[in-house]
Amino acid sequence: MKSLMGRFHKVAILSLTGIVFLSLSACGKKYGMGENLVVDKEEEGTRINLFGPMEKSRPDAQNTSRTAFDRTIEMAEKELDVTVEYRTYTAENYQEKTYDDVTLDRARHNMDDLYLLNPDTLRTLGEEGKLLDLSGLESARNLRDVIRVANTVDGKLVAIPQEIVAYGLFVNKDLFDQYQLELPNTPEEFLECCRVFQENGIDTPIGANRWWLETFVFAQAYAELYNGGNTEAEIEALNSGEKRYSDYMRPGFEFLQELIDQGYIDAQEAYTYEAIEGEGPDFLAQKTPIVMAYWGAANTETAYGNPDFNMQVIGFPSSLGQMPVISLSGYGVCAESENEEEALAVLDIILSDQALRLYTEVNRVISPSKNVEVECVPALKPLNDRVQESIYVLGSNASMNVEQWGNTCLIVRDLLNGASVEACMAEFDRLQEESLE
Repeated sequence: MKSLMGRFHKVAILSLTGIVFLSLSACGKKYGMGENLVVDKEEEGTRINLFGPMEKSRPDAQNTSRTAFDRTIEMAEKELDVTVEYRTYTAENYQEKTYDDVTLDRARHNMDDLYLLNPDTLRTLGEEGKLLDLSGLESARNLRDVIRVANTVDGKLVAIPQEIVAYGLFVNKDLFDQYQLELPNTPEEFLECCRVFQENGIDTPIGANRWWLETFVFAQAYAELYNGGNTEAEIEALNSGEKRYSDYMRPGFEFLQELIDQGYIDAQEAYTYEAIEGEGPDFLAQKTPIVMAYWGAANTETAYGNPDFNMQVIGFPSSLGQMPVISLSGYGVCAESENEEEALAVLDIILSDQALRLYTEVNRVISPSKNVEVECVPALKPLNDRVQESIYVLGSNASMNVEQWGNTCLIVRDLLNGASVEACMAEFDRLQEESLE
């Protein structure tokens, strides 16, 4: 099996919060390392530079996620009397450079004050000492434990998001009811549902794409690790090599292989499908009863937010029942920022309960603050109930020495393309050996 190093950055961007990031690619004019793409206007007052994948919204913009973020930025600008400059990644400005590539370059050259960071990037920059510890912020006192677990590097909280992205199974409840099927909790129950669907003429019960099948793996691999009361010790054992990632991953990969062997997943189609674009039409047309997606896909009419059937979003099958899978990005502050004090103050305001309440109410997402609850659409209630009970697994965790989301995604793709489970486990072992060196 080929090394993942040359492929990893091509998938890492997909773990960033929200669908804004799904369309980013790397093409067009190439810029040199460390080159600043934005020239600040010579105006009085402190200017805080924020690097991210989106520009400031137009006043009449319809993208609620972006406008909600802008409104929290405006709160900070008004209170602190500063200006936040958006320095934007756009694919046409770079040739064969992903958002992560460019973010690492800019942070290492101290080009900006604030960054929106993917899990693998925040881990890398945290290890390099390029990010400030945010645990002293007033807003950090209100964070859910999941944020601290996922975004702490070498004992420092290096990034905080404005929302928690939870992945789940989107199911056509009407089809489950038609065949008198209960919503599945365990892998065995899930397989039985697929068998019944197939016997009743639904040839491929699961609509899958090349990005998100790793969610099945994470739910089975880490259900006990994150919900068994011994998380830190188990992660330490993985980082020291005492335990093997492959031992955790094997049941999930064997499960995916069985789904493929039984024809419940079309591996060839999944390998070529983009997220939602590939499997979405059949799900909405009620030809496929099961797909997987992130929380926000149930909130927008451009994805699954307005189906002609009773849709429910549940966790993935695991030994502990329906299991949400969470991936976290976050905002970090450059350790050598010329405007360190002001940048921290901006972040403290946009992550305050007041700002997060505004952001959450507009976008209907899970807030990182334990004090801010979301009024989710009815379809999301089963998934939200589990998250609120603190039952979930992390698909990204900066405290793990082997990056999870991107690497697992790529190894799952190898499985779809014909690699054996044993070969996939050998790749996890290789990655672990590299981390130990």
